[in-house]
Amino acid sequence: MNGIRSTATASTIVASTAAILFLLGVGASAQTLDDLKKDGNGGSTDNILTYGMGYHQHRYSPLKQIDKQNIKRLVPVWNLSLDNNWGEQAQPIVYSGVMYVTNARATVAIDVATGKQIWKQTLDWPPETPRVVCCGVSNKGAAIYNGKVFRTTLDAYVVAYHAKDGKELWKSKAAEWKAGYSLTVAPLIANGVLITGISGAEFGIRGFIDGWDTETGKHLWRRYTIPARGEKGNETWPQDNNAWEIGGGSAWITGSYDPELDLMYWGIGNPAPWASQSRPGDNLYTSSVLALRPKTGEIAWYYQFTPNDAYDYDACWELINADIDIGGAKRKVVMQLNRNGFLYVLDRTNGKLLAANPFEKINWASGIDKETGRPIETEVAAKLRIGNEQIEHWPSTTGGKNWPHAAYSPETGLLYASTIHQARLFKHLDTKPFVPGQRYQFVENLPIPPKPGEPIGHIDAIDPLTGQQKWRVPLFDFQIWSAMLATGGGLLFTGKETGEFIALDAATGKQLWQFQTGSGINAMPVTFTHNGRQYVTVLSGIGGLYWNQQRERLKGIVPQGGSVWTFALLPE
Repeated sequence: MNGIRSTATASTIVASTAAILFLLGVGASAQTLDDLKKDGNGGSTDNILTYGMGYHQHRYSPLKQIDKQNIKRLVPVWNLSLDNNWGEQAQPIVYSGVMYVTNARATVAIDVATGKQIWKQTLDWPPETPRVVCCGVSNKGAAIYNGKVFRTTLDAYVVAYHAKDGKELWKSKAAEWKAGYSLTVAPLIANGVLITGISGAEFGIRGFIDGWDTETGKHLWRRYTIPARGEKGNETWPQDNNAWEIGGGSAWITGSYDPELDLMYWGIGNPAPWASQSRPGDNLYTSSVLALRPKTGEIAWYYQFTPNDAYDYDACWELINADIDIGGAKRKVVMQLNRNGFLYVLDRTNGKLLAANPFEKINWASGIDKETGRPIETEVAAKLRIGNEQIEHWPSTTGGKNWPHAAYSPETGLLYASTIHQARLFKHLDTKPFVPGQRYQFVENLPIPPKPGEPIGHIDAIDPLTGQQKWRVPLFDFQIWSAMLATGGGLLFTGKETGEFIALDAATGKQLWQFQTGSGINAMPVTFTHNGRQYVTVLSGIGGLYWNQQRERLKGIVPQGGSVWTFALLPE
């Protein structure tokens, strides 16, 4: 397949003699598919083996050594600099006493007991690569399987390292970055296959999800997110132009997976260009969820959240699997707090819509038709679609929620999320010819100053079936762009752009604790045990989309610089 190649090369590894000796004694051994299935699902709390802290992506841990009564004794036990100013967004992976952390520049293995660096593998992508990255130079994390650590790179490669010593085992090219493609996604291991999704919809790519052989890096399959001529779904694109070939459809947030059904659920991004007049039709499978077979990439079912998306309401966000009671029966569901402002609950066996309710202010649609599953668009939407007509757009292109992950507690049955209360002045402009590697959007998107006393976002506890908040914590200074972590101790952990790592009471939203880190937090906290002691870890290092938007306000008060912070209870 064009644009895909695999090489096996050695790279420079930063490792001390002491670290090598450490690895010989307690280094990571092979992980099995059974280990991955049990992660966050009855497996050892010493390990975090998957993105989302379980294939279901609950971002929940039953650990309760740290609770609401003793949280005041939570203190940092170690901190490690990552020597990176691009920003930290990753979720750590933990296995056998070793933590694996990624950012756009490096992969680092760390001794969880001491915080000492074991090995570090640096990346050397071309310095002009960031020009094809729409929303911040970042990486969301690693995957681990069978003694190997896997990651993606900004210049669209997939890499495998030996977990013990960081030796590069293989490196495969997914696409040509100069054409607008990039990779920031954390890989998924599903049924033995390494899965990655591409970025680049703002540059007019044709999106795809790839399957790779974990041992060799051989490319196994590619599922384009936009069907080609003659394939089912292409009829939803214009038949008199090539809009489908440059129609977007990124997949840059890791999908969830149900091993029993052998289905993974990947959210698909916005169509291109944002201005919709050049691409009439529903534009499948953009702004949709795809249920895929990991061995082949076959589509089992799909559901489109925003047909002919005119708003940048991509559906890449986390898809959370749960088994919940609906109408007196236990249902296997997949849930998403969609960018478009609606909270969706689908039957994950077949994609049937079970619930769809607003969780934030919306003016582009009045609701979701429960029979067709389609949004009921308003006059505001009709005005936008005329072109060159400015609207006040709720929620804005940033969405009712952006990428920072929600948590789901099976104890409370609630979703916990950082949500956004923000509009923009938005209009479609005349489109121009596509140029590979250049932005392909054609909109005017202007800020609206918030009204005095009106929040710009919230931390919410939300009922999945109604979209109603059990409680809300209003945010007035800066939005939260860190993921949520829920625990059996009745706590929620998240971080602020101004650097505070905080713990909230999951029952009320009341803040119980905070610690000031050295930079802004826009990453994904985790919790785990080591030698019977519970730890909480988060990456600090401002970067990403919100940093780009708020740089002038933040740069004087929040220094750049990535680091890993790990906390535990101070002994009594």
